[in-house]
Amino acid sequence: MDFLLHNGVTVLGQWISFAELAGQIFALAVVFLAQRRTLWTWPVQVGATVLLFSVYVSAHLGGLATRQVAILAISIYGWWAWSRRSDPVYGVVVRKGRLSERLAMAGAFALGTTAMALVLDALDASWAPWPDAAIFVGTLVAFAAQGAGLVEFWLVWLVVDAIGVPLQLSSGLYFSAAVYIVFAGLVVHGWWSWNRTAKQVRTAPSSATTASA
Repeated sequence: MDFLLHNGVTVLGQWISFAELAGQIFALAVVFLAQRRTLWTWPVQVGATVLLFSVYVSAHLGGLATRQVAILAISIYGWWAWSRRSDPVYGVVVRKGRLSERLAMAGAFALGTTAMALVLDALDASWAPWPDAAIFVGTLVAFAAQGAGLVEFWLVWLVVDAIGVPLQLSSGLYFSAAVYIVFAGLVVHGWWSWNRTAKQVRTAPSSATTASA
């Protein structure tokens, strides 16, 4: 891993380590695969998690680094959940969240961000504890909702992207910031795709019922 962290390429005058380059390419692939609701989403996510953990540790972003450990655990859950929720027509069955689920997501994001920011600040684990914490908690909420097949997880990712771009720029991770911008476009398309599929599944209850049986 030291080789990947201390060697890299220069793009448009900015040096990018091989670890950051490969990790962000894997992360982009995860969004692409998630749009298509394929189980390959999760093993590719594991690879991205290992690489980006090393990048964020080296950049002294404790929240982002710790986030990768939590993502690894959620990825295992997501892999298991998606393998049990497949449909022969629509792939992984997706749906819009209920009001209670949306409120739970918003509450978890707000309370989790506050608690995590206070912890990071107390431990001096991040020079930007609040945005670092927001990205950390938002990512967990998004992946948990993704594993449950909720369309709203894409909207959580948009919030994470909006916070992540300026944080990455301030950290000197310019390639990662550019990737976050690309993420935003993929996220919008992913939301549209999942939303359309959720409507199709809702109008075909017999197929969804068979898949969940």
